[in-house]
Amino acid sequence: PRPQAPGRDSQHERGAVMTAIVDYGVGNLFSLQSSLRSLGVEAEVTGEAERLRAADRIILPGVGAFGDARAKLDETGLVPVLLEEAGHKPLLGICLGMQLLFDRSFEYGEHPGLGLVPGEVAFLGEDLADKSLKVPHMGWNSLEIVKDDPLFKYFENGEYVYYVHSFYARGCRESTLGASRYGNVAVTGAVRRGNVWGTQFHPEKSGEAGLRLLRAFAEL
Repeated sequence: PRPQAPGRDSQHERGAVMTAIVDYGVGNLFSLQSSLRSLGVEAEVTGEAERLRAADRIILPGVGAFGDARAKLDETGLVPVLLEEAGHKPLLGICLGMQLLFDRSFEYGEHPGLGLVPGEVAFLGEDLADKSLKVPHMGWNSLEIVKDDPLFKYFENGEYVYYVHSFYARGCRESTLGASRYGNVAVTGAVRRGNVWGTQFHPEKSGEAGLRLLRAFAEL
């Protein structure tokens, strides 16, 4: 049987650790916060540099277009903070937040990423051999674990997770932890480099499997 997620009381008895969710005007932050709190994980939505520095771990969410998200992140002045904090504490990028971790994106032009994970973000449709496959890649898909990692502590190979995206990370084989097959393309589903993790799928929308993955991140 799987270990049960700790309740709020046991979390506080151990001394609550704080997970900061970066608020930069992109993403459904409060559903993510609610998912973490359902696990007994103390989570705070914040756009303040000092709160990110005080956190034990950081989650960078995001939906929408890469260029717009990067511009909004730049406007907050948080980019140097994220780069600094990623050197010594766990950071998880989700969906567009994962894409921002890479060197660059070619979504409607070329835009610089944070450079925390080597690789690039490209249009999924251009690499699909079967042009009848729909883009965005939307819905449930199984995740094949290609490299064992503490992020998968409570996650089994082949479990289904929820995607919604038109662009995907490529040229990042060394950092890839898991992938999902869509036509001929192995969609990069999860990555890691050092203290930095990313998931292209939404753990907070991926049912019990996604909650277990968030629980594992909260234990890092």
